[in-house]
Amino acid sequence: MWFKLVGLSIPLNEEEGFEYFFRVSKNTFNYICSLVREDLISRPPSGLINIEGRLLSVEKQVAIALRRLASGDSQVSVGAAFGVGQSTVSQVTWRFIEALEERAKHHLKWPGSSRMEEIKLKFEELFGLSNCCGAIDATHIIMTLPAVQTSDDWCDQENNYSMFLQGIVDHEMRFLDIVTGWPGGMTLSRLLKCSEFFRLCEAGERLNGNTITLSEGVEIREFIVGSVAYPLLPWLITPFETNELSTNLSNFNSIHNTARFLASRAFLHLKGSWRILNKVMWRPDRRKLPSIILVCCLLHNIILDCGDQLHPDVALSDHHDSGYKEQCCKQVDPVGKNMRENVAKYLQHRKEEAPPN
Repeated sequence: MWFKLVGLSIPLNEEEGFEYFFRVSKNTFNYICSLVREDLISRPPSGLINIEGRLLSVEKQVAIALRRLASGDSQVSVGAAFGVGQSTVSQVTWRFIEALEERAKHHLKWPGSSRMEEIKLKFEELFGLSNCCGAIDATHIIMTLPAVQTSDDWCDQENNYSMFLQGIVDHEMRFLDIVTGWPGGMTLSRLLKCSEFFRLCEAGERLNGNTITLSEGVEIREFIVGSVAYPLLPWLITPFETNELSTNLSNFNSIHNTARFLASRAFLHLKGSWRILNKVMWRPDRRKLPSIILVCCLLHNIILDCGDQLHPDVALSDHHDSGYKEQCCKQVDPVGKNMRENVAKYLQHRKEEAPPN
């Protein structure tokens, strides 16, 4: 093997140990190698040799990069496990990130119409939400910045320097769209409005599929679900806020929260599997950090696309944004308000018509 399993508590089974260490199965590992092989061979960084003086294979380079991203351990610690120096870990990891960012784009894209119909069908089967296309949430990636780079823009409400990652996921917690690179001090409403996804939705170029007609002629367009931190829009449905809810509104909130939690669970798995995102990054290059975040999201999707399981053992047990208070956006679009009420009525009607257990 390429690494020394020193001081690690891992499963005894070799296959399980491999997946625990690298977060992917051997088959998926080989697939990732195939994606980046040409780039790593054609443009290898200088000085990529191990302590025995041999040139590092593509497989070993990928293993080093995956372990660095999965563990979040220091470059010195990762290098010691593979018999290479700190600078080699740094070079290998960045070259891997550059290569996968370019070669794995197809693993994170907005679904075509046929795939979206499958997603909507699953949201209806699982939650009773007709024409729902996904769930949205956001999380902070915390970092320590050099004194010369600190500014109030990057200081968030908990006095951390951080960068936002916003994601929209499907019923399998696969990322369909992400936004990153923006300061963590923004509100989620502002982050949404700075995104290309928002522009496309407002222009009628996304979430623009068929409107469906429910009972009593109620029409429901395509939409996603999000928390009260987001504005209530015709295409983004948030929960009811008041504490004194009628039965049908309470029913709506319960179903809405269960569906919305898919996005939170996706971040729990993402930051638990790729722990470089869950540790305070020491003086990261803010121009490179969005690429690191994107590649971790690509790896998350590759795991799902290749049929691997998202391991519950590595997911975070706490909230993905532990220590952050939930924001509350007061923006309410009248069309969105009317649509939310229609969905709530429909869900209550379904509940009343359902046969008793």
